[in-house]
Amino acid sequence: MEIFELKSVSPKVLERAVASEPEEDSDFLERGEAVRMWRWAKYLVRKSPSRIAAVHEPSPRTLDSQYRFHRCASRPSLSIWRRKKELGKEGLIVAKELKRLRSDPVRFDRYMRSSVSRLLRSDLVSVLAEFQRQDQVFLSMKVYKCLYDVVRKEIWYRPDMYFYRDMLMMLARNKKVDETKRVWEDLKREEVLFDQHTFGDLVRAFLDGGLPSVAIDIYDEMRQSPDPPLSLPYRVILKGLLPYPELREKVKDDFSELFPGMIVYDPPEDLFEDEDEDD
Repeated sequence: MEIFELKSVSPKVLERAVASEPEEDSDFLERGEAVRMWRWAKYLVRKSPSRIAAVHEPSPRTLDSQYRFHRCASRPSLSIWRRKKELGKEGLIVAKELKRLRSDPVRFDRYMRSSVSRLLRSDLVSVLAEFQRQDQVFLSMKVYKCLYDVVRKEIWYRPDMYFYRDMLMMLARNKKVDETKRVWEDLKREEVLFDQHTFGDLVRAFLDGGLPSVAIDIYDEMRQSPDPPLSLPYRVILKGLLPYPELREKVKDDFSELFPGMIVYDPPEDLFEDEDEDD
């Protein structure tokens, strides 16, 4: 039996089709369509009369709910760098194998080419996140290089600051200067821009890691950023600069210039002298 789209048929046409047999020369439909229409309408009335009553124009509320549903359904997903990084079965196997082969450079490189580069991109990101959590600098840099080379070839790839931020935070914890310069060159090549809060967190991380020279280089990049300055990141940096009074004076002068009228807390001068005596 051929099924019709009921929304295209008015209720009057249905009533007329059900009430009487189709005429020889129908004025409102061709004869073949009138016969099929009449049979289908009688079938609906006999089996489920409520289906005809359900044919109506959608209300504004229904249209609004449908619009909101489709709008949510078509909303783009989060960036691959911002999703929750859960280590799956394949990623766990690869992570264990890389840790086992790290002492054998030849087998390690062969495994990187044969297995690691073929992982799903999400699994590769999860492996990198796990190595970063464990502070495995060597393995993190290897997976980072593989991920950087592979993902950049994808058509959907867009540079993202979260990818570089996580790497730099891990390198700051482990006091790695050369690796930091390498990652920083990559992000400059990609023209990645950090926001002010991320800049503040990075500067503070390198200060806490005992690398004030690297921290000041990142601070200079922060000063040249096109984003408008915010007071909170500067306060975070000033607190991290307490062990470095000369550098702190420089940042304090910049803070007073950018935010006139705001007060900067200065600790007592003998604070660090007492700590040295205790040591």
